[in-house]
Amino acid sequence: MDDIRLLGRILGEVIREQEGREAYELVERVRKLAVAFRLKRDAQAGKIFDKLLKGLSGEQTVSVIRAFSYFSHLANIAEDRHHVRRREIHERAGSTQAGSLAYCLERLHDAGVRPSEVAKTLQHGFISPVLTAHPTEVQRKSILDAERAIAELVGQRDGLHTEREKRDNENLIRARITQLWQTRMLRYSKLTVADEIENALSYYQATFLRQIPKLYAELEEALPGHELNSFLRMGHWIGGDRDGNPNVTATTLRHALKRQSEVALRHYLTELHELGAELSISARLAHVTPQMQLLAERSPDRNEHRMDEPYRRALTGMYARLAATLHDLTGTEALRHAVAPQDAYLSPDELLADLRVIEASLRSHHAEALIAPRLQPLMRAVQVFGFHLATLDLRQSSDQHEAVIVELLATAKVCPNYSALDEAGRRALLIQLLQDARPLRVIGGEYSEKSLGELAIFEAAREARQRFGRESIRHYIISHTESVSDLLEVMLLLKEAGLLRGTLDSGAVNDLIVSPLFETIGDLREAPVIMREFYALPGIAELIKRSGAEQDIMLGYSDSNKDGGMFTSSWELYRAEIALVSLFEELKKTQPITLRLFHGRGGTVGRGGGPSYQAILAQPPGTVNGQIRLTEQGEVIASKYANPEIGRRNLETLVAATLEATLLHPTKSAPKSFLEAAQALSDTSFKAYRGLVYDTPGFADYFFAATPIREIAELNIGSRPASRKATRAIEDLRAIPWGFSWGQSRIALPGWCGFGSGVEAFLGSEPKERAQNLALLKRMHKQWPFFSTLLSNLDMVLAKTDIGIAQRYVELVEDKRLGKKIFAAVQREFERTQAALALITGENKRLAANPALARSIEHRFPYIDPLNHLQVELMRRYRAVAPEKRAEDPTMERVQRGIHLSINGIAAGLRNTG
Repeated sequence: MDDIRLLGRILGEVIREQEGREAYELVERVRKLAVAFRLKRDAQAGKIFDKLLKGLSGEQTVSVIRAFSYFSHLANIAEDRHHVRRREIHERAGSTQAGSLAYCLERLHDAGVRPSEVAKTLQHGFISPVLTAHPTEVQRKSILDAERAIAELVGQRDGLHTEREKRDNENLIRARITQLWQTRMLRYSKLTVADEIENALSYYQATFLRQIPKLYAELEEALPGHELNSFLRMGHWIGGDRDGNPNVTATTLRHALKRQSEVALRHYLTELHELGAELSISARLAHVTPQMQLLAERSPDRNEHRMDEPYRRALTGMYARLAATLHDLTGTEALRHAVAPQDAYLSPDELLADLRVIEASLRSHHAEALIAPRLQPLMRAVQVFGFHLATLDLRQSSDQHEAVIVELLATAKVCPNYSALDEAGRRALLIQLLQDARPLRVIGGEYSEKSLGELAIFEAAREARQRFGRESIRHYIISHTESVSDLLEVMLLLKEAGLLRGTLDSGAVNDLIVSPLFETIGDLREAPVIMREFYALPGIAELIKRSGAEQDIMLGYSDSNKDGGMFTSSWELYRAEIALVSLFEELKKTQPITLRLFHGRGGTVGRGGGPSYQAILAQPPGTVNGQIRLTEQGEVIASKYANPEIGRRNLETLVAATLEATLLHPTKSAPKSFLEAAQALSDTSFKAYRGLVYDTPGFADYFFAATPIREIAELNIGSRPASRKATRAIEDLRAIPWGFSWGQSRIALPGWCGFGSGVEAFLGSEPKERAQNLALLKRMHKQWPFFSTLLSNLDMVLAKTDIGIAQRYVELVEDKRLGKKIFAAVQREFERTQAALALITGENKRLAANPALARSIEHRFPYIDPLNHLQVELMRRYRAVAPEKRAEDPTMERVQRGIHLSINGIAAGLRNTG
């Protein structure tokens, strides 16, 4: 609380200085009324509060919104620092916290798991958080950079002792908060893919490049004598994800890879330069190895002052080689040149080999102490990040692949209308073409711009792998996979680009892992069937085995939730995972292929969000096995990784949970009664959810009126459209803005809708039956990680839901009767869900099992509430003016800016709304 008070006080002083006493006193008045209304339940304060907000001018409204939005941002910084501080206190006391590596290794040791088993798991492991760009990241990079600086200054305060030190530190914080206040929070132009790339890369410079090597070092220290492969690697979608985003092209793909490479190489160059300053060892005082001497002599550095300093000479030469690599791969220049760039490294392995020569030589003359601070982290960074930084996934929708295939086949006179073929006909034709060495493209043939653009992506991918290494692009993800032919179409396109070489019947090898994405409820149910039939095709299993024997399958949490509701989505994901694991266990008997599940989780509970540690431990038995990929999306990326120490903790959590899920087998096959109960709950939850969202007349109109979805679509927070098609149909709306909008209006419907009705129907009405079924649900809660984790996430989302605030948004529905009717139905389902959760857990108070989060939410709400109230008021004013008249009304620009600022502040305050 001390940090929050400090930052809040400085923010107030900055507002008073920048905006004047009157503006400051208005913000203070709003704050006090909001606290009184929220925490003291003062009805009179509520009336005054409401009247005050409605009476604010446009200028006053924007000022108040900015103040409370920045307070939310600063509260996040203070909260993150508190988490770091608590962990440090626990570590000093010798206690460990769940999710940390230390806790994980303790558990493994207590369970009798030998260090060699841990090392073996990691040796064959693959853990990859994948950063994706989605239209919920409302932060500008300028704001993120300023907030990182504030976080660092707040972190320094714990080590300050004198009043002067504290005063100087506070002045620096004031300078950064002043910078924040005078920095534009919103973008005035649409975010481009290039902007999204830069935003993502900032997390590498701040967190990943330094924190990931530290994590490896901690593991190596805990597992002495065991060499660890680089099992933890970063993934990206930004620049390669084309699904619904026409702005991603071959040009943006090349740009993304160049910028990624540049960030990695510049980091290495900086570290080589610093190493040169540190390794000032004289050959007159310490004998180096012959290999080290040779490395020094190969260097073009002939400065006479360094002739007896072999490490510095060698590092100068290595810097020159790496500078040449930077120029060759990215076209940019290094910042420093002791000697001219020359003799570029052809691969990261060459650079690593030179670093190993330095390491071995330092050990030879008892200078091991000089390895750990910089050389060892640099070596690990080169192993993990290579010259590519992160693996960039390619993604496109299956219907787009089909359109290209149609053109290729028609132009080549192979098939006049591929789309008219049934599934069996498509498979037969595609297999035949994969057994033919000839390309399909006709020289001089005319193809649509769209098809040429798609083919250009495949060609750019082939060039990128040759330029930046095979790890630069490894996965091709097919959105909306609905059939086996969807996979075969991509394989044929890969063959066209030279990424699949040879033929199915003569030793073909595929450079990329073709990864189906199963998204809707129907797709998830068909996933095991599709994969079984795919692997039954002639030559497919052998091709996958020759190509690395890895199969990634992506599971979509967001669209399945939008399609079937929270519980049914979770249950169908669980069932699909179990069935897929069973299938690949069968395949292992003849074709040992590693299955890796890729979890397309979002920030909100409604999109698969929630704590990663519990989510991984709750995975069905046998589904992890040291292999996991999962998406990190929207503002959750900033929440998890903007602060380096918090980022390290979140990375640790992924590793710890993967190890525990693999080696401790926390999830065992659930009893038949549990599975049957879950299926029954899913059936009734699905019916209730679909009945409300899809079958209620006017629900789409209600959604577009009672949430800021329209205003979010206008906000420059993503490079892709909010909807796949120009309709108001919920089916066509992207799952991300769907969930984001409900979160903004504080109802968070995707995170709980349907569960209450599902439980009510499952319990039944007859007293004896009801008692028996409730007892079963209670056992499921206590004994089944899948169910207990689901209820824990449900508890969190209900705690963040505010039905009173949500009711304010109903005022925006023009058809008052429709608004009241649908909100009443939503409220009834909310109350049923509250009651169901209380019945099962025995807790009437939300977050009783997580008092720290409960306190955080309690303290945040009074500062988020004004933003919601003002958002409603501004949306009312904005929508009252016809779209064609808004440009003529000078006040509308300010009103729109206020709405967008409020979206930013609410997202920051709730932290996981995207």
